[in-house]
This record gives sequence, structure tokens and C-alpha cells, in this order.
Amino acid sequence: MKLVLIANPRSRGAVSRAVIARVQERLEAARFTVDLLVTRHHEHGLHLLDGHPLDHYDGVVAMGGDGTNYHALNAVLNNYRSPRPPPLGIIPVGRGNSFARDLNLFSVDDGIEALIGGLTRPVDVCTFTQENRDFYFVNVMGFGFVTDVACTAARFSRTGDFSYIIGVLHRVLGLKTYELALDLDDRRITEPNCFVEFCNSRYTGGDMLMAPDARIDDGLFDVVVAGPVSRLSLIATLPKIFKGRHGENRAVRFYQGRRARVQTRPPKDLLPDGEIFGKTPTAIGILPRSVDYFYGARS
Repeated sequence: MKLVLIANPRSRGAVSRAVIARVQERLEAARFTVDLLVTRHHEHGLHLLDGHPLDHYDGVVAMGGDGTNYHALNAVLNNYRSPRPPPLGIIPVGRGNSFARDLNLFSVDDGIEALIGGLTRPVDVCTFTQENRDFYFVNVMGFGFVTDVACTAARFSRTGDFSYIIGVLHRVLGLKTYELALDLDDRRITEPNCFVEFCNSRYTGGDMLMAPDARIDDGLFDVVVAGPVSRLSLIATLPKIFKGRHGENRAVRFYQGRRARVQTRPPKDLLPDGEIFGKTPTAIGILPRSVDYFYGARS
């Protein structure tokens, strides 16, 4: 089998460079031919496959976190014109690796064994629009408080995981609602809002169980809508997300849908699969079971 491996050496700094070499050695020992493409800067992965004949490969593998997989997914779907692209794989070495959890991939070894085992499953792909162009995600995309925290944390990325604590504290202290107009299938929601998350899979931020009932192959995205909350209520609710119990707060509601259109006032930053990209307004759709992913045998 022939694979193209898109590796992000910045997922865990210098450690990933050693892991990249080990992964390539193990795959080649298992009789894979591996074309290694290493990202050199942020969003480089979106363009690494430009001009590559993807029909010559048996798989496209993202080695990094959720963001690396997001870039690989968009690169594949923007470059492959046949009915179905080659399967995608994930070797999780990022901080989050949220989508990989739904594929039973929790470690580098899990990712390698999934490729060697060769088991694949069809997965839904969500779409969102920016300036009349479609982009794709398979994990979650949101806006509002959760995304605002990520934007603040990005400014303090040199502090490592502490950057998210800074982001939460800063955004809680400055908590404000915004005006939301959400058309979800035949339902219309207009209200002051704290945050919205469109979820194809269950987890976000690694092990935060944002959408407990989400399935990656049911042809639906789950939507988490959090209305106005006080600072104390928000602080009490955030830890509950790790157990999927945030719905105990009456301001949090869950929906499912196939298409949505969003407007906010003011415009809000978007966070598809952990990447800060785009703003509202946007339209969200779903492509049922449109790509295949290698998965762990425990699925």
C-alpha cells in the first residue's frame, strides 16, 4: 500500500520530529510505501497536496492534532474530483485529538495499528461557507464564548496549556451575549446567545464531551445552543462538559439537523476543528458518509 503522510512537527515541538521518524520506520517495516510531507508553517497542510495524483495513493494520513486533520481533509476534498477520495488516517500527536477518539485512536501506536489493520468506516463531513466557498470539518465548529476563549488562548500560546486558563478567565470576566439568528432545518431560533457548537463527533478540546449523542455516520450534526448565563452559572457549567452533563443548565439546549444558516450581531469568529478561521454569517450542511477513515479495532 502507498500512503501520503502529512506530518505537523509543531504539534508537540521537537518531540514530534522524533515520532515522525519512528512512525515512518514502522509503516515501511509493515511494507507501506510512505511519501512524507512535512508542514512548514500554519495552514501549509491545506496546500501540500496541490498537484498530487491522489488516486495513486491508498490513504492520506494526518499526523498531528485536530487542526492537522482539518487541513488534510480540506486538502483532499479540494484536490480530489473522483466520486470518492482515498481513505484518511490519523496518527494523533496533537493536544486535542478529539475526532480521533470517535475512531478509537488514542495514541501513536493506535494510529499505526489502524493503518496496518486496514479497517475503514464511512464518516459524515460537515460543510460551512465563507464568501460563497465551501470548507469542511468532521469534529466540531462553533462560535461565541468557547471560540472567544480559543482566540484569547492563541495570543498566549507560549504559555502552553496555561493559555486556556488565561482565555477562560479573561472571557468570563468580560462575558457578553450577542444577538443570534439561527435557521436550523425548519426551526428558527432568535435570541441573545452565549455560544453555539455544531458537532459531527462527540468530543472537543480533547476530552470535553460537548455532544454526548453525536454520531459520525448518522447523516446529522448535533447543535449545542447556550443562551444567556451569568458568570457564576457559566463557571459552574464548564466543568460539567467533561462528563457531558452541561445540559443540566437550563440555558443549554441540544438539537440535530442537516442544514443551518447563522447570522450574529456582531459577527463572531468561527472555530472549525480547533482552527480559528472565518466569521459569521455562514451556512452549515452535511455530506452523509462521504469519506472513509481508518479506525481502531475496538470501534
